[in-house]
Amino acid sequence: MLTTTIKGLAVAALALTPIAAAAQEYTLRATANSNENDEDYDGLIVFKDYVEAASNGAIEVEIFMGTQLCANGTECLQGVADGSIDIYVTTSGGAAGIFPYVQIFDLPYLMADDRIAEEVLTATDLVPELRARALEDSGDAIRIMTVGNTGGWRNFANTQRRIETPSDMEGLSIRTVVADLPQELVRALGASPTPIPWPELFTSFQTGVVEGSKNGITDIMGMRFPDAGLQYVTLDRHAYMAAIWVMNNETFMSMPEDLRRVVVDGFAQLQQATFASPKRKSIQAYEDFTAGGGDLYVPTPDQVAMFQEAAQPVYSWFEENVDGGGDILAIFRDSIAQAEETIGARREADLN
Repeated sequence: MLTTTIKGLAVAALALTPIAAAAQEYTLRATANSNENDEDYDGLIVFKDYVEAASNGAIEVEIFMGTQLCANGTECLQGVADGSIDIYVTTSGGAAGIFPYVQIFDLPYLMADDRIAEEVLTATDLVPELRARALEDSGDAIRIMTVGNTGGWRNFANTQRRIETPSDMEGLSIRTVVADLPQELVRALGASPTPIPWPELFTSFQTGVVEGSKNGITDIMGMRFPDAGLQYVTLDRHAYMAAIWVMNNETFMSMPEDLRRVVVDGFAQLQQATFASPKRKSIQAYEDFTAGGGDLYVPTPDQVAMFQEAAQPVYSWFEENVDGGGDILAIFRDSIAQAEETIGARREADLN
């Protein structure tokens, strides 16, 4: 009875929207190269439910998980550009080959926590700036709709030993994506970067091809990496695992304004879902990791400062090697400062 009542209230609320009931006019094909246990799927389900209901059936959302429509970031982004795919979610590493400036999300130790990161992504000029750049660089083909989260924060994990300071990284082979910036970070910390495709990582741990990676705990447990020997995780939280949601711009702009508003609001709902999902899932993931004998280590403030100092060359590399890198980094830093001020004021108000 309670479920029926809640559904009735939701339908009643949506009925207040100014969009008249209509036959299905648009079908949006959305894909993510992950599975139904992933935060990306959680976000897409929320998006589909909201958009279909709020459009009164004018928009249908079809979800394709895994590699049904495309196999990797480059191929999927090309699909968005040519219109064979309407919606796709990519990581910064997956989009770096086309939009290198999105690697700002891989710059380490800049955002302090989830509240700061979420404020940056929802209430500053950063995402609109990235959207404008992506539209220009893609010839108005690819539109960044929102940036959410996919897996929490990146931490260093490995099969060999506890990592407390950068010196503990020396000699380790760390898996990275193909993008340049994560490889530069691993080098700066004294380890050796080894690009490995995500599906091959489990076997690579087993065989010793790589000894570590940069992952969130939900990915580590979701892929059962402890079974392959991954037993040490250092919670240095060096990078926020941003999920960049893109859409074919022609498809978006072809809609009337009222339906574009529904899609935009749907992505806002999706973003909030992906902010929340990793927080909940990480609780059980951490419990399962330690229950299986895994070692979790939280660096002291002094040790975090050592990692930050060792990572300084990465910022210079970004400014020197990414076209417009200095400008976008300045915008990122300004957005973080703005978020810190806003969140700080809210915290102060809550404390008094």
